[in-house]
Amino acid sequence: TGQYIASGTVQKVLEINEYLLGTMAGGAADCQFWQRVLGRECRLWELRNKQRISIAAASKILANITYSYRNHGLSMGTMVAGWDKSGPSLYMVDDKGTRMKGELFSVGSGSIYAYGVLDAEYKNDMTDEEAINLGRRAILHATHRDAGSGGYIQVYHIHAPNAKGESWTKVSRDDCMDLMYKAW
Repeated sequence: TGQYIASGTVQKVLEINEYLLGTMAGGAADCQFWQRVLGRECRLWELRNKQRISIAAASKILANITYSYRNHGLSMGTMVAGWDKSGPSLYMVDDKGTRMKGELFSVGSGSIYAYGVLDAEYKNDMTDEEAINLGRRAILHATHRDAGSGGYIQVYHIHAPNAKGESWTKVSRDDCMDLMYKAW
């Protein structure tokens, strides 16, 4: 077996709604399809309940979906992240229905390289700028060392809702090779 890279420019962060993001690792079709389903399910939940769905509930919906399809060939590892009334939240959900809450995750074939950077440099009291630069470096090392990790680095900042109700901002989208040869 081996890896087949259809596109090194695929968007690996999926904008589910104005306060919820998903990441994709594994089969692009599985990730994109099920994240779109999650977006639709979140919107239906909001219409029924007349309030925003929590990040925990959104991640649970995705975990329930993937659990119901376990052992059917799904290939996905994803993070569900956002900001709700309890503050920022981050969950990892895989193709077996596993769901974990945490402060720091890396998923996909390049995650061992990303974790090398994150484990060495992550601190709980980082400024936004330090955290953004650390995230960029971690993804850079994953994309540079692992062909399956793509060639672009997308960085988002999750924050308290602004006046429009948006809880994330796209910070950058950079070519891995451009960043690799810049001095940090």
